[in-house]
Amino acid sequence: MSTLTRWDPFREMMALRNTMERLMEDVERPLWRAETSEFLRLAVDVSETDDSFIVKASLPGINPEDLDISMTDNVLTIKGEIKMEEEKEGEKYHIRERRFGRFMRSLTFPVPVDADKIEATYENGVLTLVLPKAEEAKPKKIEIKTNGHKVIEGKVS
Repeated sequence: MSTLTRWDPFREMMALRNTMERLMEDVERPLWRAETSEFLRLAVDVSETDDSFIVKASLPGINPEDLDISMTDNVLTIKGEIKMEEEKEGEKYHIRERRFGRFMRSLTFPVPVDADKIEATYENGVLTLVLPKAEEAKPKKIEIKTNGHKVIEGKVS
């Protein structure tokens, strides 16, 4: 005996979307070739607190002095290059999977960032940037009073 299941078009669309995302992940990961000007894709995590955004980028094996980090018109740009090691005479590679080449990643933030107070650290191959939100972008607490008595506090974002 078969069971009837109600058709849910949103479930079907989400399944299709997930399948397309998996397919596009391979297409979006460009392979670097010495003869082209393609960029490696820089993997980042971006999180947010009430006061700031935190950006973490995996950059194993790169010298921090080889990074170019800039903030212009609320767009953070991270650029650099992972240099290829010279092949040594008499050494033959069996597997060579590490990526080398130029990379660039730009991120636009939804609220103004105080560019003068951005902090950057590099530890164990991870670049961490803390981008403080500008004062005008931070939530403000508004107190509601009735007959002179404090009733409730709210947040304005």
